[in-house]
Amino acid sequence: MPQHLDDKLVIAISSRALFNLDESHRVYESEGLEAYSAYQVQREDEPLEPGEAFPLVHKLLRLNDRLGENSQVEVVLLSRNSADTGLRVFNSIQHYKLAINRAAFCGGESPWRYINAFGCHLFLSNEAEDVRYALDCGVAAATLVSSKGGGSDSDQLRFAFDGDAVLFSDEAERVYKAQGLEAFTASEIAAARQPLAGGPFKPFLAALHRLQQAFPPSEAPIRTALVTARSAPAHERVIRTLRAWNIRIDESIFLGGLDKTEFLRAYQADVFFDDQQTHCASASPHIATGHVPHGIANSP
Repeated sequence: MPQHLDDKLVIAISSRALFNLDESHRVYESEGLEAYSAYQVQREDEPLEPGEAFPLVHKLLRLNDRLGENSQVEVVLLSRNSADTGLRVFNSIQHYKLAINRAAFCGGESPWRYINAFGCHLFLSNEAEDVRYALDCGVAAATLVSSKGGGSDSDQLRFAFDGDAVLFSDEAERVYKAQGLEAFTASEIAAARQPLAGGPFKPFLAALHRLQQAFPPSEAPIRTALVTARSAPAHERVIRTLRAWNIRIDESIFLGGLDKTEFLRAYQADVFFDDQQTHCASASPHIATGHVPHGIANSP
């Protein structure tokens, strides 16, 4: 019988997000594909240095150690490399003892077309174009823009999410952009009991919630936080939306426009997802940050 990943949390990761391929990429850009291929083949027994997403992937895979035979996390590698040049990537996976067994090497083509086939809940990449395609396919996706991996040394994995255009649709943010804060606040008060539509990360949050249910709340290895620029009275619609979705979020931080970075550091986020470039730029030197190119803030 064919195997399926329907009952697992499936994360797709690009090879450049998992490992530091900056030097290899410079060879490709300056000398071309043939030189790049030779460079990788000559060094295929030299392990690559960890990339921006490595700490997150390492923690994700460690969750399976706590779940034993009922492992529920699958990480899939999606790469623009060919299988030949990708051998160095797989050798590096084995070197670091990462339990990654499934991959698609696409020989220069974008790997986004395999995201739905693998049943992925999240795609992380350094290629913004691939991320946009994944979002168009209905999969939560983010471009890693951080210069440093953040988070704590604990085994608990901490996700932080912006609200509008990430967990929720951008319907409220469109009012803010078009008419300003006063109109936004009035609109949210009027619609306080009307749940917001889901954004691109709603299915991923729901998948995390299902995984959390395998543990008592005090022992859950995953913790989630909403870190939003909203403040009272625009908080009520958000709370009622999550209640209507029947999705637990562990912490909700309503900042009223304050900079998010210090709050993310206090929360000890392992990764933060936001649609606003300015918020990502502020957080990225301190926290592993994924830009979500979705919604009115990212319209041409």
